[in-house]
Amino acid sequence: MSASVSYLEDGLTLRSWLFTRDHKRIAILYAIAITFFFFVGGAAATLIRLELATPEGALVSSDTYNKLFTAHGVVMVWLFLIPSIPNIVGNFLLPLMLGARDLAFPRLNLASWYLYIAGGALTLAALFFGGVDTGWTFYTPYATMFSNGYVVLTLVGVFVTGFSSIATGVNFIVTVHTLRRMRWFELPLFVWAIYATSLILVLATPVLAITTLLVVAERLFQVGVFDPAYGGDPLLFQHLFWFYSHPAVYIMVLPAMGVVSQIIPCFARKPVFGYRFMAWAMLAIAGFGFLVWGHHMFVSGQSPAASLSFSLLSFLVAVPSAIKVFNWTATLYKGSIRFDAPMLYALGFVGLFTVGGLTGLILASLALDVHLTDTYFVVSHFHYIMVGGSVMAYFGALHFWWPKVTGRLYHERWARTAAVMIFIGFNLTFFPQYLLGYEGMPRRYHAYAPEFQLLNVFSSAGAVVLAVGYLLPFTYFIHSLWRGARAPANPWGAEGKEWETPSPPPTHNFDVPPAAPREHAAGAAS
Repeated sequence: MSASVSYLEDGLTLRSWLFTRDHKRIAILYAIAITFFFFVGGAAATLIRLELATPEGALVSSDTYNKLFTAHGVVMVWLFLIPSIPNIVGNFLLPLMLGARDLAFPRLNLASWYLYIAGGALTLAALFFGGVDTGWTFYTPYATMFSNGYVVLTLVGVFVTGFSSIATGVNFIVTVHTLRRMRWFELPLFVWAIYATSLILVLATPVLAITTLLVVAERLFQVGVFDPAYGGDPLLFQHLFWFYSHPAVYIMVLPAMGVVSQIIPCFARKPVFGYRFMAWAMLAIAGFGFLVWGHHMFVSGQSPAASLSFSLLSFLVAVPSAIKVFNWTATLYKGSIRFDAPMLYALGFVGLFTVGGLTGLILASLALDVHLTDTYFVVSHFHYIMVGGSVMAYFGALHFWWPKVTGRLYHERWARTAAVMIFIGFNLTFFPQYLLGYEGMPRRYHAYAPEFQLLNVFSSAGAVVLAVGYLLPFTYFIHSLWRGARAPANPWGAEGKEWETPSPPPTHNFDVPPAAPREHAAGAAS
């Protein structure tokens, strides 16, 4: 097949898609599956907010509510947030940005998608057969001794999905090392972000895999790992779980930072400020992420010395994140800014991530954390980072590279409207939860004291606006596939090798391998 044929036209049968080794088609396969899981997790969130609109919690029973927030957490964390940007945007763009024809291991790339589908199917089966009521954290001893839900099947699904992440991480690391056609400090910042994320995937995910297997073994065979009745220690689970799960926060956030680092210079019409600092900051975030898991356990009974150490390290990890926010702001300074939809999402990310990061410092303070632990303050902080940050950047990436992926342009006015609605709806949903947490409302309760109702009504109303904002892109993206105008190779006037190919790209990306760039040489010296 000629290299000039679009990847979308190079075989139109279902078999040609399901057995493809083209990284671009595999990215589309991921996009379809991840979008499905996004709506599943979103449906659970909708029911949660409907339940919390009244203090009595009359919509569902307490047991069903427990299963709802567990389903929402499990699906959104492991089946949407962690794989969304790396497996969709990273899969599609990494070889293009490096000037390569594909990833280093195309067959492994396809196998990782099948592992993701298998893990997601097992997890959904557990949720639909009877559900799980442990919360997405699966804390012991409840998960090992008392829960009557489908804990084992859910954990097996998470285990299989973890292997998909490991395979993807290995593939990305080897691709960057062996197939790049440029020096390290000529790499686009998105590549740096994906590379740092891949290091975390490969180093941290095996810890989660072993931990889930130990919980399964304890439930099935009563071995004494976490169960105190058999000589185990339930706090050991928390250490192992958070040793993975805090780096997992940066699996979700680092790719988002990479997306924003590509969008802001493009629409500010300026090179990114402090390119080298931005690249090193990503690696620093990945490294520090492994050292701060104990700030999730300040009230678990760990020693004051350990808590003080984790508190200090949690403040230090904010430094490279602050560097990135400062450099994005400096890039905007005196820029010729265009407020197209991708830029609105990028600016929304910067603002919401900053709020989430600052409230993270509040939770890293020992005395304040004692008051705020297990309240809605924690829920709000987590969502400002994950939803306000990662999801905002994910939608920014979809809008920025949609013309390249599909060869079509979407309706810009509707896109800007959706970006504003998402920003407003998100803040109306989650900012009241900061106030609820400060006032003492505990999380994971299906009923609450009447004095908390007004803020909960604001939060539920905001969720409606947010849901409409999320549905809008789905409609105009589908419309653009059939009715959208043809996209030029570079509709934004952006820099990068991916914009040197037609829209959509040919099957083998480049008819002639591109020359090594030097566009970051000046930025690297800044």
